[in-house]
Amino acid sequence: MNKLFIYYSLSGNGDLIAEELANFGFEIRKVIEKHKPSKAFFFRVLGGGFRAGLNIKGKLIDYNNDVSHYEEIIIGSPIWNGRLTPAINRVLSITDLKGKKLTFVFYSGSGAAKKAVKKINKLYPEARIIILKEPKSHPEELDKIKELGA
Repeated sequence: MNKLFIYYSLSGNGDLIAEELANFGFEIRKVIEKHKPSKAFFFRVLGGGFRAGLNIKGKLIDYNNDVSHYEEIIIGSPIWNGRLTPAINRVLSITDLKGKKLTFVFYSGSGAAKKAVKKINKLYPEARIIILKEPKSHPEELDKIKELGA
């Protein structure tokens, strides 16, 4: 089965998940957004949360939206202000995920993602959702994705 992990990572949590999924045979496709967040943590959090709250679809650098030869796709996103990141909003708007076995992996400082879960349940009711509390700070959270390698 051809498997793909598409993800965005600003602080490295998504990169840890990508390393784990690569060990399970997933191809990895990291999304890079043109928008450069502030270097100052406070403004980065404030700006990112504001953009996520507005459901902005970020502009991506060299994103390949062809997923036609993959059967299973996992999409990973940090949760900002309870929502998906602008980069992943764009991915969802330009990538045809119909007929794919879909899983969403969210990584959040609080370990909660109610608004993001609600959005995904509406768009992709058959998709599986896994929520991790920041794996960089809580490496045991990676155990929740081990079953994806089976």
